[in-house]
Amino acid sequence: MKYLFLALGLLGFTARAQTGAGAAHDWLIKPEAAKAQIGPSANGTDMVLSNGLVRRVFRLQPDLACIEYKNLTNGQQLLRSVKPEARVVLNGVAYQVGGLYGQKEQAYLLPQWIDQLKVSDSAFHYIDHKISKIIPYLTWKTSMWAGSKKDATGSAVTFRFTSKLPSLEGVEVYVHYAIFDGIPLISKWVTVENKSRGDVTIDQVVNEILAVTEEESAVVGKPEEMAKPNGLYIENNFAFNNSMRYGLSDQATHWKVDKSYTSQVNYDYQTPCLLEVHPKVPVGTRLKAGDTLESIRTYELLMDSYDRERRGMAIRKMYRTIAPWTTVNPIFMHLVSQNDEQVRTAIDQCAATGYEALILSFGSHCNMEDVSAGNLKKWKDLADYAHSKKIMIGSYSLFSSRKISEEDDVINPKTGKTGGAFFGNAPCMGSKWGLAYLDKLKKFMGYTGFDIFENDGPYPGDVCASTSHPGHEGLGDSQWKQMALQKSLYHWCAENGIYVNAPDWYFLDGTNKVGLGYREVNFSLPREQQKILNRQNIFDATWNETPSMVWGFVPLTKYQGGGPEAVLEPLSEHLDAYEQLMMQYYGSGVQACYRGPRLYDTDETKKTVSNVVSWYKKYRDILNSDIIHLRRADGRDWDGIMHVNPQLPVKGLVMLYNPTAEKVIRTIKLPVYYTGRDQSVKIRVKEGAAQSYKVGRNYDVDYQVEIPAEGYTWLAIE
Repeated sequence: MKYLFLALGLLGFTARAQTGAGAAHDWLIKPEAAKAQIGPSANGTDMVLSNGLVRRVFRLQPDLACIEYKNLTNGQQLLRSVKPEARVVLNGVAYQVGGLYGQKEQAYLLPQWIDQLKVSDSAFHYIDHKISKIIPYLTWKTSMWAGSKKDATGSAVTFRFTSKLPSLEGVEVYVHYAIFDGIPLISKWVTVENKSRGDVTIDQVVNEILAVTEEESAVVGKPEEMAKPNGLYIENNFAFNNSMRYGLSDQATHWKVDKSYTSQVNYDYQTPCLLEVHPKVPVGTRLKAGDTLESIRTYELLMDSYDRERRGMAIRKMYRTIAPWTTVNPIFMHLVSQNDEQVRTAIDQCAATGYEALILSFGSHCNMEDVSAGNLKKWKDLADYAHSKKIMIGSYSLFSSRKISEEDDVINPKTGKTGGAFFGNAPCMGSKWGLAYLDKLKKFMGYTGFDIFENDGPYPGDVCASTSHPGHEGLGDSQWKQMALQKSLYHWCAENGIYVNAPDWYFLDGTNKVGLGYREVNFSLPREQQKILNRQNIFDATWNETPSMVWGFVPLTKYQGGGPEAVLEPLSEHLDAYEQLMMQYYGSGVQACYRGPRLYDTDETKKTVSNVVSWYKKYRDILNSDIIHLRRADGRDWDGIMHVNPQLPVKGLVMLYNPTAEKVIRTIKLPVYYTGRDQSVKIRVKEGAAQSYKVGRNYDVDYQVEIPAEGYTWLAIE
């Protein structure tokens, strides 16, 4: 038996093996049984949030405090100590929200201690609560293909807190929790409502405070040098910096030290085991009488494994659950146009080859900031023509990395002048120009009926010291207000069915796709190098992101330099490279920006493009499903990926590549655990006859495959 556990552990299934669970009880394979419920405990003293995968428990009296946070899939208790529910800084003074105190040992929390805990000195105390179903915080719609159009389901609870302090009379704090069906995920956010007669300055809102069990015990060391708790993945909707990766974009998750935890191993009390979630730059916002401020939203996903693939699949499942708009994935071309006739020609070519959308790329003649009557009519006519051909249309617009004027650019607080922003010079979203920019975009898209918006350089977090910009009062609220303005644009797009490409992490506020991560000058390299680099980029980008969340790039014409060896034009003369680049992207489920003036130049090229697109559409569901990473491209031997989805008839699709000059025959281990098949599978090469294979004890199949020289093949698992 121990050998079975070892084998499963190598694939990241240790937790399921040790708890007696397996594929039949794995929420990543069969999530439908995990229904969220919120209600009182049997003795009536606690409020319990649970869905069979995660349980979070709150003591209601003498004040509200979280007393248990447990991963039910592996039995891990995350909580080691009671802390306040939140913290708000109002008019320069910090106030705790809820919580209990008196716990002497901070390394662990025993149930028998809880009744001895006392009301804390927090200013805001629990009054009552309300339970409801989850209400989507973002209204969205689409007419495009999507892997899922279902909003998240589950249960929510709102705890209300008030204060007896005269200075806080009329200010109420609400702590919200949502627990989701089918996934060990809980969301938390805070709202502050000003029911007083005067204004209140909200300097900061800390919407989550958790004393979590540490990941490692180091006698000496700094917090940034030590591992953070592995069992809890945190994401929030306050992320930006153009890195195209969430972990580097997160601006609000802070793992801090807890010096009240005096029994920790670290002699200087430097263990990072206290989670606080709040913007790095304070909110700094004046809340007028009668107004409400909502904090950022935090999503807490409980992990049951150290396996990178399994952790990534859990994160991908989270996106599909809380942001289903990220599963929308239209087939689009990036057109470089100089006149209207080129647009019509491209629309015709898209319709002829099965493409679904056309995006006017950077360098094209579409200017969305021009809302003159003539320009609006011209682009509405072109959009109507596209729609008559069942082609969606959209355009590119640049925001941040440009200089507008001394009056409208962000003011550097260090110099009192423009310059020094994330991109050097950049406009302030709250300036007159910035507010007009937002209005112009909405007017242009609303009038023309454009379906797609590609926003390059969205707001990257610049602060602004101007006191004359109408969209913010000064430096203190400049980041919070600009972020809210950028989010409002994406919310508007989502509500109006407009698809958004944006090279930053605004997924939880309505954007659909981000760049997969590539170095643009690499597209000036020879085609043979681009093939391998593209596969590496796809492989690296899809650990945490679904295929539909990222875009790639194929330069049909010259881009960032390079000679004839780098481009595909004339397309008919480089048809093999064109076809393989399409198969690499479509075979991964990732849409690429095919950037150029046309999709085909001859009937043979047209047929090749049409055949690839038809193949993609036939297998679209599985190609947009989770990716299992088999072997990263190195140019020396085979590489490949494998899509899996136990809910589909085609439960797996494998893409395999051979970069060498000779055909290769390899025996490859195909991990079929996440196909949901644990006894046998049927595998076929392309559209050939399927053969049955027995699944081994490690949930894999040894499969011998032949891959042609400098080519590819694919397998279907049924």
